[in-house]
Amino acid sequence: MVWDLFCRVIDNFGDVGVCWRLAAGLAAREEQVRLWIDDASALAWMAPQGAAGVRVLRWEEAAAAEPGEVVIEAFGCDPPPAFVARMAQRRPVPVWVNLEYLSAQAYVERSHGLKSPQWRGPGAGLDKWFFYPGFTPRTGGLLRGHPAPASPRQWLADRGWAPHTDERVVLLFCYDSAPVAPLLHRLASSPTLLLTTPGPAQRALAGLTTPACLRQIPLPWLPQPAFDQLLHCTDLNLVRGEDSFAQAQGCGVPFVWQLYPQADGAHADKLDAFLDRFIADAAPADAPALRALWRAWNGLGPWPERLPAAPDWQRAARAWRHSLLQQQDLISQLLNFVSERR
Repeated sequence: MVWDLFCRVIDNFGDVGVCWRLAAGLAAREEQVRLWIDDASALAWMAPQGAAGVRVLRWEEAAAAEPGEVVIEAFGCDPPPAFVARMAQRRPVPVWVNLEYLSAQAYVERSHGLKSPQWRGPGAGLDKWFFYPGFTPRTGGLLRGHPAPASPRQWLADRGWAPHTDERVVLLFCYDSAPVAPLLHRLASSPTLLLTTPGPAQRALAGLTTPACLRQIPLPWLPQPAFDQLLHCTDLNLVRGEDSFAQAQGCGVPFVWQLYPQADGAHADKLDAFLDRFIADAAPADAPALRALWRAWNGLGPWPERLPAAPDWQRAARAWRHSLLQQQDLISQLLNFVSERR
C-alpha cells in the first residue's frame, strides 16, 4: 500500500524521530511511504542514507497530491485541507489514522482505536481513527529500534568512546531545563564516563565544574540506528521526549525520562502515571529512590540522597523490557488495524 505520513516538527527532534522510525519500519515490511514534513533538516544526520521505500517530500507539495490507501497524521497535525478534500473523493476512501502521543495514563486504553466521524470541513463523511502507543495489550504498543551490538564495549571502543575499566557509562540526552548540576553531584559517587549529546547536554556541561571522577565525551549527531545501539551500551540512560524514551525501555538498562515541561503541569501527571505502572510491573525494591530521582530530574520534587541501587534497578529494567516484549510491536499492530478497516 501507499502510506501518506504527515509530520510537523514542533518539539526539537521527537516528532521527526518517531515519524522516520515509523516510515522506515513500514518500508522494511514492503510498504511504500511518502513522508510529508515541514522541516526535514534533522534527517540529514538522523537518516543520512534514507530508506528504500520512503520518499521525503515537502509538506506544501501535498496539496496537489493524490492520497494513497492510508493517511497517518502524527500527533494531530492535520493534513492540508486540499489533500483532505481529495481523500474524501477517493474510492475507496483512505484509512485515516491519528497517531497519538505516548502515555501511560488511563485514558489511553479507553481511547485507543476509537473512531471520530468528520461531520464538516473538507473531510466531511470520512472517519478518523485514533491510534495510541502504549505499554499494555489494550494499546497500540511501541515502535522498536535496532538491536544491540554483539559486543557493547567493543562498539564504544571502535568509536573512541571506550570506558576505563572501573567506569560506568552514562548517556545524557536532555532539555535545557534539566537540573544537571545536582545530577553530577550524585554521579560523583563512583567513576563515570558521561556521554553527552549535542545541544542542551553539552551546553550544560560547558558551564559547570565536573567532579574529578567524572569524564565527559561530547558526542556528534548520530544516525538513528547508531543512537539505538548506543542505548544498549550504557549503564544508565537519561533520555528525553518520546522516541528515545521508547527505545531506552527496550534495552534492559536503567533509564530516567525527562518530559517536555508544560505550563499547566500536565507533564507531572504523565510522569507519575508511567512510574506507577513501571513500579507495579517491574517491582523495583528501591522504588522510593527511583521515584524521587525521576521527579527531581523533572523539577517536580527534592533530590534523593543517592541514586537507586544499581543491581535492583538493572533487574527492574530487564523485567520491564521482558513485559514489553510480550506485546506486539506498534508497526505490526498498525498494519493489522489498517487491514481491518480497509
